[in-house]
Amino acid sequence: MSLFEKFETAKLLKSGLATAGADPTGVVFDTLNSPTEGVVDGRAIILAGTNNYLGLTFNPECIAAGVAALESQGTGTTGSRMANGSYASHGKLEEELADFFQWPHAMVFSTGYAANLGVLTALLGKEDVVLLDSDAHASLYDGCNMSGADIFRFKHNDLQSLERRLTRLKDRANRCLIVIEGMYSVLGDCAPLAEIVALKNRFGAKLLVDEAHSLGVYGEQGRGVAEAQGVLDQVDFIVGTFSKSLGAMGGFCASRHDVLSLFRYVSRPFMFTASPSPAVMATTREALKQLRTRPELRASVWANARQLYGGLKALGLELGPEVGPVVAVRSKDRQTALANWNQLLESGVYVNMMLPPATPGGGSFLRCSISAAHSAGQIQTIIEKFSKL
Repeated sequence: MSLFEKFETAKLLKSGLATAGADPTGVVFDTLNSPTEGVVDGRAIILAGTNNYLGLTFNPECIAAGVAALESQGTGTTGSRMANGSYASHGKLEEELADFFQWPHAMVFSTGYAANLGVLTALLGKEDVVLLDSDAHASLYDGCNMSGADIFRFKHNDLQSLERRLTRLKDRANRCLIVIEGMYSVLGDCAPLAEIVALKNRFGAKLLVDEAHSLGVYGEQGRGVAEAQGVLDQVDFIVGTFSKSLGAMGGFCASRHDVLSLFRYVSRPFMFTASPSPAVMATTREALKQLRTRPELRASVWANARQLYGGLKALGLELGPEVGPVVAVRSKDRQTALANWNQLLESGVYVNMMLPPATPGGGSFLRCSISAAHSAGQIQTIIEKFSKL
């Protein structure tokens, strides 16, 4: 087998996408007019697949903060914090994240993906064990694989499966990290965190929760599913991203354990990746401030989510198991998903197409993500476009 033969499968995938219409990997937005509106090939498009949950990407205060940082500190850091030092805004954002979670420690990474790789490879080693939810994000899988730890999957959100895994570990349970997400990004279902916390306490394991898609949306203060289920004080590590509710780019880890402060010395993605730019730090800090001071944003997300979920459910479509900012519509097969995604795009609605193998149970889904910035009229238009598929 030659070096390039392995790409034959990718070539077939590309060909199949092209024959069905537009290739999702090649969609280009000519302009973005707001958090919920753009233009593709000259057509006005409602954006319903951006993960822009709080709608802050065009927020005037966030933009002004970014512009001020660009003008005063330049376009980039040109190196890692280990090599080039930290900007004051890196430390301030870490302090503000720690205060947000009411924990002593927080650490900023250049992307959410890097945060998961950086935390898991720092935390885990060859003598350790990780129990990983089968529907966990690719970045969590990759971080666990790179760590060298023994990896065992348990069935998605299945407490009996997790308990069996923990029981089999016996004395190794105290060297075990359970890795889950708060809200899962394809179907929008949430982990039974209270029950998982009870199991991890019983067996002496540790727990890492990826709140990438739930930050800003769940919990009275927007801290995520762990807060919403009343167990934040018993979680060991929270990881997340700035690229969704905070409308920027970057990632973080927060923890109640002092060991997080030592990750800076051993986490290779942190040590060898250029640090986030001053503008990104500035917009993220302002977005975090707005998350904390504008609870009406969360109220808008949930009102829109209920409207969309209820409207699509009334059409008889098969949806994810619970109402939330992610609303996934199951297609009967891959070709139907491709055809429907193209029809929606042509009719003025952009959603995410989720195809196997990167989907739960190998299903094909059209995935909508709801923003606080969507109007009720836009949500109704999305429902009407789905009704014509």
